[in-house]
Amino acid sequence: MGRMLDSNVLLDIITADPQWLAWSTEQFRAAAGEGQILINPIIYAELAPAFESQAALDRWLRPSLFNRLRLPYEAGFRASAAFLAYRERGGTRRSPLPDFYIGAHAETAGLTLVSRDVQRYRTYFPRLQLVCPEA
Repeated sequence: MGRMLDSNVLLDIITADPQWLAWSTEQFRAAAGEGQILINPIIYAELAPAFESQAALDRWLRPSLFNRLRLPYEAGFRASAAFLAYRERGGTRRSPLPDFYIGAHAETAGLTLVSRDVQRYRTYFPRLQLVCPEA
């Protein structure tokens, strides 16, 4: 169906992170080899601080390479369920974290999510197809 790249993977590339650049670049190329790389408004918002302007971000996220998906309402409901489970386990945040929306979107749409944020996704989205670094 497609690969959604989490913000952390794209930020590794944008910032040339010395620890994660090679792995994230490999995942970027694998996703691009399958078709367009998928992102959503949450990922877009998390990337924005790395750019001087919206125009610069939009140039980097060129439409020939990135497919900007809308966040479906079903994913919003699923994110809420994950957030409630998080709170029941002692989580202290008062509103759903961006990861809940990203994970819920990928899970409900049947997408593969590429991320280094493994623990939260595995805990709250057990059906999510996840590509992550080897432990």
